[in-house]
Amino acid sequence: MSERMSLQDVLREYGIPLATLNVTASPQDCTALRERLIAIRDLSQAREQGYLEVACTFYIDVHDIDRYLAGELPNLAEIFTFPEDVKTHREE
Repeated sequence: MSERMSLQDVLREYGIPLATLNVTASPQDCTALRERLIAIRDLSQAREQGYLEVACTFYIDVHDIDRYLAGELPNLAEIFTFPEDVKTHREE
């Protein structure tokens, strides 16, 4: 089961984020993703945990999807951005 950081934990560990992005999905998208994650677990005989890794690195597992669909979570995940995450680009 995944451990989600609360906003209070984020503030304590990292400071105030510049922005918080909420990750949501339709019930159909959640169902399709859940089926794939469970298939990973079943094919590996529970040796591997199915999860979705995105370039910004956050994890969504079956428990997150179940809790989201049941209305226990307001979103599938949250992405916090901080001042040091913002990069500048100079054209040469």
